[in-house]
Amino acid sequence: MKPLEGRVAVVAGATRGAGRGIAIALGKLGATVYVTGRSTRGNLSDMGRSETIEDTAELVTASGGKGIAVRTDYTVEEDVRLLFERVAQEQDGRLDIQVNDIWGGDPLTVWQEPFWQHSLHNGLLIQKRGVHTHMMASYYAAPLMIARGSGLIIEITDGYDYRYRGNLYYSLAKISVIHLAEAMAAELKPHGVTALALTPGFLRSEAMLDHFGVTEANWRDAAKQDEHFLESETPAFVGQAAASLAADPDVFKKSGKAFTSWDLSEEYGFIDADGRSPHWGRYAAKHGF
Repeated sequence: MKPLEGRVAVVAGATRGAGRGIAIALGKLGATVYVTGRSTRGNLSDMGRSETIEDTAELVTASGGKGIAVRTDYTVEEDVRLLFERVAQEQDGRLDIQVNDIWGGDPLTVWQEPFWQHSLHNGLLIQKRGVHTHMMASYYAAPLMIARGSGLIIEITDGYDYRYRGNLYYSLAKISVIHLAEAMAAELKPHGVTALALTPGFLRSEAMLDHFGVTEANWRDAAKQDEHFLESETPAFVGQAAASLAADPDVFKKSGKAFTSWDLSEEYGFIDADGRSPHWGRYAAKHGF
């Protein structure tokens, strides 16, 4: 029996990147995964990407789980409410894992631009897309977990501490969800529900590959543009980190804390899809950033 056989997960923001990697990894361990996001076949989001939730759901099923695609705009409360009503109805009230990986802030962020010169509209929209959506997802997910006295909420972020990340609005969003995990953990503790934050390192997502004009087959060629890309990791790496947490019977001991894909790879003993063991923490310390 697979470790997550019979478990039910919702991955918010599973269309691509870390969300897709996590959904697939949960599926490999046998979970039923509700793959949610805005991009569907024939109705793509304003991100302008070709990946869809149907694509991810099929990859989840192919990996050994059960992928269920449900279009959900997490900035629309009615969408979110209806999603969790559907999960409750279809799964007899069961929800074991909630992963919040909604973002959509990349095209809104202007790096190295001070906050008073940056578009205020876009800065506030980053908070709506990257923080308010996480809050809304957890608001509707938590009662299902509380009713059963167990569950895991994973907040996907960038970084594991409170240091500045190069843009005030970006920093605020990414740090906010770390504190969301900490605060939710405090309030969920009496109910046996775990909440924690998880970050990948330099993520070799579909969008990042496109940015450098490479594919997964020749990704190392991007080092000509940015040498640090050689320490990048695939979405499967953080995916395995999330799946390892979900399968850990003692995960409650980790509640309220922030974790990294590279540290968890050493704790749980997994490697990346390309056979490497990237460790962004050691690499960043060595290079002074």
